[in-house]
Amino acid sequence: MAMHITMVTKIKHDGSPCRKCAEIKDRLEHQGLLHRIDRIVIADERDPESEGMQLAAEYNVTQAPFFVIKEESGITYIYTVYFRFLKEILQRKVAVEEELAEIIEQHPDLDYI
Repeated sequence: MAMHITMVTKIKHDGSPCRKCAEIKDRLEHQGLLHRIDRIVIADERDPESEGMQLAAEYNVTQAPFFVIKEESGITYIYTVYFRFLKEILQRKVAVEEELAEIIEQHPDLDYI
């Protein structure tokens, strides 16, 4: 099932980046998973109209980073805990992609539509 993943990071009132957001982004990069994030959006505390601040208000999230997952079916999930997001979304997505690649490899007569 196709999904779109948005990571929301924060810039604090003093203009400095959120330390936890930077740590999580670094983890994603070191684990080779950053490319699985479709968009990174900034919640700038100095600008309540920034896209990230609007997403935080829309989903009633008060901490950063957080992840917005929109499935093809229209269902939206919000994750505020990185390890839960990693386990339930990223690792599941990797497993599905690996399974699909194996099926295609085993059946070269199949093709994508």
